[in-house]
Amino acid sequence: MESVEGLELSPRKVEYLKYILERGCPVRTNDVAREFGVDPSTVTKALAELAGAGYVSHEPYHGVVLSGQGRAYAQFLIKRHRILALAFTQHGLSEDQACTEVSRFESLVSKDAIDRMCHAMGHPNRSGCGVITHDDGCLGHVTD
Repeated sequence: MESVEGLELSPRKVEYLKYILERGCPVRTNDVAREFGVDPSTVTKALAELAGAGYVSHEPYHGVVLSGQGRAYAQFLIKRHRILALAFTQHGLSEDQACTEVSRFESLVSKDAIDRMCHAMGHPNRSGCGVITHDDGCLGHVTD
């Protein structure tokens, strides 16, 4: 993944990328609009911005798919959510509460912070939200 801070996207665009990754196939604008309860024109604009940034590409009559950069970034976004949710469950929140709370602020937490947390937690493999994947950033991270 090219160098990113993890703070590049709005919370809504973060959710769109995670949704597209989890679907694993081309996603139509109407599918995204229905999932998030927003107008298709809002989704169209956001997807065009994600395409302009290189995260997705549009396949006419098929929908959008993640680019290589978009896939790597979406994988980080899911990892970030799961690391933060795991930290919350380790401090008394239920899995559902942790997921809800993390969704409120996760887009404000940097990749460096997540890499440090992951390292400090011993590179966990699972949270209540699912499998946690690792990249060179967290596996090679040395705390100061």
